[in-house]
Amino acid sequence: MSRTRSRGGESERDVDASGADTDTARFDAGREWLSSGLAVPALLGAVLFASFVVPFAVFLVRMRDVDVVAGLANPTVRDAIGTSLVTAPISTAIATVFGVPLAYVLSRASFRGKRLVEALVLLPLVVPPIVGGVMLLTVVGRYTPIGAAAAALGMPLTDSRAGVVLAQTFVAAPFLVVTARAGFDGVDPRLEEAARTMGYGRIRTVRLVSLPLARNAIAAGIVLTFVRAIGEFGATMMVAYTPRTMPTQIRVSFIARGIDAIVPIALALLAVAVIVVVAVQLLVGTPRRR
Repeated sequence: MSRTRSRGGESERDVDASGADTDTARFDAGREWLSSGLAVPALLGAVLFASFVVPFAVFLVRMRDVDVVAGLANPTVRDAIGTSLVTAPISTAIATVFGVPLAYVLSRASFRGKRLVEALVLLPLVVPPIVGGVMLLTVVGRYTPIGAAAAALGMPLTDSRAGVVLAQTFVAAPFLVVTARAGFDGVDPRLEEAARTMGYGRIRTVRLVSLPLARNAIAAGIVLTFVRAIGEFGATMMVAYTPRTMPTQIRVSFIARGIDAIVPIALALLAVAVIVVVAVQLLVGTPRRR
């Protein structure tokens, strides 16, 4: 009996000691967190993070009361989803093909007027999208020389998928240029010089050295460009109100039937954005902290 009690007492003391060790570890971790100077930034960041999470959570809760399947079965909704899924990848591809070389030139070259070029690249980011749409109409509108010529050839640049692509590219492409340039700026030019001394030409050096080292930034730019393109409303509405994209259809459905009517297509838009972000992270990966 005494041995059993002794063992029981030892067991109780072990539990108390384990609990005390856990409390001490938690206290030390909290003290280390405070001493590191991260407490205030973390608190401020948590406020902003909550402003992101709360609307998302409320939206998901509201989704339970809406027949999402029936909403997605609506032909107009399906057409809008199809239009966005066709045009946004095209806009992103165009931005990538032309934007990555431009980003590399801005990162590596020095030339007269470079500041002006940089400012013009940023212009679509600072003007309201609807103003960007008006600017595009002055160039490709139906009664402009370019727009009239395209319409005569059976390829109208307004109220068509081509118009949607133009609007999406105009608004979204600067995201790719800015982020890709930041990636190239982070590549040590001495690595490129070493490749050149080994007999690599400029194009091969960029392909084998610069692009792989800047791939995370370029991938981030592609994601930002795609998400911005697929969510574009203002410029698209001005240049190509039809065929409707998902954001345009959301606006039309909201005006006609209220917020419950837009839940299915808003959920589809959100799902596409999340799938793209996750897919790029899995394919490219995220930079590790050293």
